[in-house]
Formats: sequence, C-alpha cells, structure tokens
Amino acid sequence: MEDKLKILTELMQKYRSAVIAFSGGVDSTFLARVAKDVYGDKLLLITATSSTYPFYELDEAKSLAALLEINHRIIVSEELEIPGYSDNPPDRCYYCKNELFTKVKYIAGKEGYEAVFDGSNADDLKDFRPGMKAKKELGVVSPLADAGFTKNDIRYFSAELKLPTATKQSYACLASRFPYGEKITKEKLDRVGEAEYELRKLGFTQFRIRSHENLARLEFIGSEMAMAWEKRKELSDICKGSGFNYVTIDLAGYRTGSMNEVLTEKERGTSA
Repeated sequence: MEDKLKILTELMQKYRSAVIAFSGGVDSTFLARVAKDVYGDKLLLITATSSTYPFYELDEAKSLAALLEINHRIIVSEELEIPGYSDNPPDRCYYCKNELFTKVKYIAGKEGYEAVFDGSNADDLKDFRPGMKAKKELGVVSPLADAGFTKNDIRYFSAELKLPTATKQSYACLASRFPYGEKITKEKLDRVGEAEYELRKLGFTQFRIRSHENLARLEFIGSEMAMAWEKRKELSDICKGSGFNYVTIDLAGYRTGSMNEVLTEKERGTSA
C-alpha cells in the first residue's frame, strides 16, 4: 500500500503544477489532498456545475476545497446543451467529458498549469466508461489509475489522512440513473436528485435510484436491504412525492454501472 502512495507521488512530481477536475467525491478529494503536498499553491481545483450535478454535491465540493485550503473555482458545463446528449446514447459520457475536459484544459493552458488530472481509479478501467476516450484524446492524466489505486485503497488512505470522504457514498452524475435511449430532461434529473437527497437523510449510505420513465428502481447495498424493507412506505412516499408513479426495490442490490448490463459487446466496443 505504501508503495502505491510513493508511486502516486512520483507520478505527480513529473509536473510542476496541476489542475484537478474536482467533484468532491472520494477519489478527487484524496487526489487533491496528496497533490497539495506536491504542488502547494501551484494547484487549482475546478468543479463543473450542471443539471446532472445536484446542489448538495456542489455544496460539499466547496466545503471540502475550503477544508483542504486549495484554490477552488466553479465553472458551468451544461451537458443538456450538447447536441444529442439528452437522447442518452450509450456514448453519452464521452460528450460530457469532452466538454468538461476541454474547458478545464483551456483554463489550465491559459493560466500556466502544466497538467490536468482527473480522479479515475484502477477499478474504473474495468467498467464501460466512454468518457475515458475523451480523457485520452485531450491528454488528461489519471494519477490514481496509473498508480494502481483501487477504490478500497483510496478509502484506506483517506481514513489514514482523516478525510471526511473516507466513507462517503460513491457518486456518479445523475444522467447515469437513466436507461440508454430514455430522453433526459432537467425535470427528470431534478426528480431523481431530490429523491436521492431525501433517501440520504433516512440514513442510507450506498444506493441509487434508477429512473425508468415513471418507475423508480431502488438499488441498495446488501447490508441495508433490511432497512429498505422496513422503511418501504417512507421510500415510496419520497419517490412518489418527487414525481414517480411506481416504486420498486431491485433484488440484485446496488452495483455500479447497472445500466450497462443491457449493452451488447458491439455497443461497448463502438463507444469505448
């Protein structure tokens, strides 16, 4: 484990300064904390706000940047304005990341920062991630993935560093809650974001609300399935209050990228 941390630091030391695409999640917060030791004030965190990024995540990103005492900037990167994005094709994430990293890289170049980092980790390389293509095209560096850091590694070191994100729920943009081909609108994004916010207040730590038109499919980790069943009326009331007509609990439980399970090998290969 310590070897990985040494490798990570050495990878960063190849550059004199850096900008980090900062979501305030487990990965980018840990990356920012380590990068601060390497770069000092030659480090900038950039958070992109949009309809797919709920207000509570933005508030937390601001708080974390202040806690780390790192220069932080908020920009707008509205995916719904990208032609074709709202149609939700399998390579939707490519267009989102292309726009985001293009904007971040422009700022980095204009202000003299040598590298642009993102928080992708080694586990991300195992899943269907069209956004990786945009990252490679634009020369964005993923130090955590390059150093072999898994999500568990990052949580371990985050706890060692006493980062509040050590046990934070893994987060993905709200667009990942919709099956490919279902039209994404701001109203639908707000509906999911509002419902997930209320579920967090009930004490659930790792879950997703997958939106299938007017049906909410709830995924919970195994250890919280019993609590979900006990609080099923509250869950139903929250989801219906947010605009869903029907609510169901997925017996397979929470897993990352569950919307990718229906993709064919051809679709994955075309968009990877």
